[in-house]
Amino acid sequence: MSLSAATSAPAAMGITDSIGSPLLWALTVGAVIVLLVVDFLITRRPHEVSMREAVSWSAFYVAIPLGFGVWIWQRFGSQTGLEYYTGYLVEKSLSVDNLFVFLILLGAFAVPRELQQRVLLIGVIGALVLRTIFIVLGAQLISSFSWAFLLFGAILLATAVKVLKDALAHHQAIDVSSLRSVQLVRRFFPVSETYHGTAMTIRRDGVLTLTPMALVIVAILGTDIVFAIDSVPAVYGITGDPYLVFATNAFALLGLRALYFVLEGALSALAHLGYGLAAILAFIGVKLVLHWAHKVWPAVPEVPTLLSLGVIVGILALVTTTSLLAKRRADAAALSSAG
Repeated sequence: MSLSAATSAPAAMGITDSIGSPLLWALTVGAVIVLLVVDFLITRRPHEVSMREAVSWSAFYVAIPLGFGVWIWQRFGSQTGLEYYTGYLVEKSLSVDNLFVFLILLGAFAVPRELQQRVLLIGVIGALVLRTIFIVLGAQLISSFSWAFLLFGAILLATAVKVLKDALAHHQAIDVSSLRSVQLVRRFFPVSETYHGTAMTIRRDGVLTLTPMALVIVAILGTDIVFAIDSVPAVYGITGDPYLVFATNAFALLGLRALYFVLEGALSALAHLGYGLAAILAFIGVKLVLHWAHKVWPAVPEVPTLLSLGVIVGILALVTTTSLLAKRRADAAALSSAG
């Protein structure tokens, strides 16, 4: 199929020029559900994920949003395409931060490697459901109250401060017993000491008993709520279109299961990512505040999307470079000490 034929196909299917047309929403939601079902079938039989399998699926899940962005750009124009790619980059960056927390939680709960991808998949589904709820609430808030952008900006600035504090404190461990979600579950249900495959409950002496699998999933879903509160205002700082907000969130989350196993060894090398995410969240927070101020006082300038993309790419490139240089120096110092 030629490129022109591919771009004209949506019109023949009845998709209008509106980026939020009902048909486009239905097709996108349907595609997301199909991909989640495929992921579920992959994890149905517990197995340890090989690097080849993880890389293949990660490449697949990155190719889909990149290709979809080309269609968005051609169909709806460069401004919409730019907002889509910028939003996707922001959400993907925050998703990598999710992986840091998932890595720590899976280690703290001693989840067997063959069960890890099932836990990650449930975490992705939970994150997608929660973010969809926040997207709908955010859209209603923005349409009803002009100060919603100011509220979102304040949330992102507060989150940026928290992320920066965590980065400075080098938080790398989680005390499972101190998690409120775990404490709440243990108060009402007995919990077994060992995993029983993917089962979350078992019958022990006739009593319904939770497995550690249930506890780690509760903990993962608890973190999903926190990340949903952060990520939805962040992408609303790039685009005000609910469809683009949903699409960028969904595509950033899909494939997170496979990406975890690709980046598992490399995550520890990105020591400065927290600083970069704090800077990005603070930048978008200021952008939202300026957007609100521009509506009240037109003389206040706004931050264009192209500048936002440049700043975000620059921050990510900088912290990745400094992280790799810091790791190289640490490895060299370790070798020198050993020598």
